[in-house]
Order: sequence, then C-alpha cells, then structure tokens
Amino acid sequence: MLVDKILPFLFHLKMPFTLPAGVGVLDAYADETIKEIASTFYKKFYNDNHKRHLLVGINPGRFGGGITGIPFTDPIRLKINCGIENSFPAKQELSSVFMYEMIEAYGGAKAFYHDYYITAVSPLGFVKNGKNLNYYDDKALLKDITPFVIDCMEKQLSWGIKTDVCFCIGEGENVKYLRKLNDEHKWFDRVEALPHPRFIMQYKLKQKSEYVSRYVELLHG
Repeated sequence: MLVDKILPFLFHLKMPFTLPAGVGVLDAYADETIKEIASTFYKKFYNDNHKRHLLVGINPGRFGGGITGIPFTDPIRLKINCGIENSFPAKQELSSVFMYEMIEAYGGAKAFYHDYYITAVSPLGFVKNGKNLNYYDDKALLKDITPFVIDCMEKQLSWGIKTDVCFCIGEGENVKYLRKLNDEHKWFDRVEALPHPRFIMQYKLKQKSEYVSRYVELLHG
C-alpha cells in the first residue's frame, strides 16, 4: 500500500549537509503527536496502490504542514474537510484555506487525495530569524540542497507516481528550479506551474473563485 511507503519516507527525512549559519530545519515529524496525526491522515487517504500525480510545493511552513504534518493542511481543515479530530490550536493558515476550497470544488478530500499526492521540492522546511525560509531564498542553502531534493524526488517517484505531468505550486523560483532539475533528470514529460495559494490569498483575493476554477480545471485534466 502507498501509505506503507509514505510514512517511512516522511518519518526518516534527514538533511544530509550542514545548514548555513542562522538557518534551522523545520521537521514536524520530530513531534510524536504530529506523527500520530499524519499516520491517521495517510492511512485514511492512501491505503491503496492507486497511481497518483504529484503536486509539488516549495517547502513546509510553520503554520500549515508545520503544525499538522500534512502539506497545506491547517488544524481546522484537518478536522472539517478531512474528518480527522486533533488537539492542535484551531488556527487557520491562508494557503490551507485556498487549497481546501479548491479540494472541495474538485470533489472533496477523498476524491482529491485519490488522484493527488502533495509533496514539496524540499519535504523538510526551514526557518531563519524565527520566520519561514524558502529553500531558494538563501544562496548557500540553494547551492547545497540539490542532492537532497533529487534523492527525495526519486524515492517518491519509485512509488509508482504518474510522470506524464507534474504540477508545481509556485510560478516563480520554485517552478524555475524544478524545471531545471527535470530537464536534467527527465522525471516528468512536463511540469505545469500553478500560482501559489499564499500569493492568491494575499494579492488576488477578489479573484479567488477564478483561481479555484483554474486549479480544478487543470487538475481534472
């Protein structure tokens, strides 16, 4: 079952290089409560051998996946949309709000997660000066992280992931980096870029429904 590959992968992630000064790793799965919730989630939605497409984000942040261990899923969406009770503080995260509005428009969590697996270019997150750090925003980190990114991607692809298309969350530096690696390693036939939910929620909120429709249309193929 896919869950039997996902959980060992997530729970044994290690950064194989020394991080730049002032940069820390955000590893939600070091927390036993988060491991338990993540296990419940993946056992609920990935207890099969169905082949899925990838949605690839940047790296986990502190307030969505950093709290629940599930990408783009805050505690509120985890309970209401995924049906998983949890004791995390009931705070919403902007990207999660958008993603689950999109997931509901797609057909709900069961239908969406049957077709998609959400990961990130770096499945481990980063913090600097108490704030989220994207892997590409620190030149030293960007230089050193590539072998880790390649290793993580190839491990995930070995699960039987569909490779005709990969959907990249982020139309700027994230897709630029992912496409560069894809050109070298030929993982996917093509990499489609999607606007990042945080960008939509911060700068395009009035057009949110249009972006939801755009996502759903692309993801339904």
